[in-house]
Amino acid sequence: MENLTLSIVTPYGSIYNGEVKYVVIPGSEGEFGVFPGHCNLLSLLKVGVIEFENLEGNKGLVAINWGHAQISDTDVNIIADGAVAIAGNTESEIVAAISDAKTLLKEASDDSALFGMVVSRVESDYKNFIK
Repeated sequence: MENLTLSIVTPYGSIYNGEVKYVVIPGSEGEFGVFPGHCNLLSLLKVGVIEFENLEGNKGLVAINWGHAQISDTDVNIIADGAVAIAGNTESEIVAAISDAKTLLKEASDDSALFGMVVSRVESDYKNFIK
């Protein structure tokens, strides 16, 4: 089975760069999934969470405020204005990442329903990221 190369960058540096099985992206018109072999696409991204699964089967989450995605059959390149990876080696590191993500998301959107939905999703999944 083929894989995708996922790259998530901000003006401050790289957030993630690696091989993944799939990516779910918060497009401006709604979330959409990308698997190997996807058609070429450019998309505006809104406040939300990028979800992916790496080759080891571990799920990853990255909160973004907004950005753009360039998708081909083998690559997903995301340029975000701001992004926070929800990851860490300890629960306290993950809790700190969630706090940073909440701050980023709250600053990016006045939509309290959207903010609540995204934060709820991040908080419900955070225990999966303790390494």
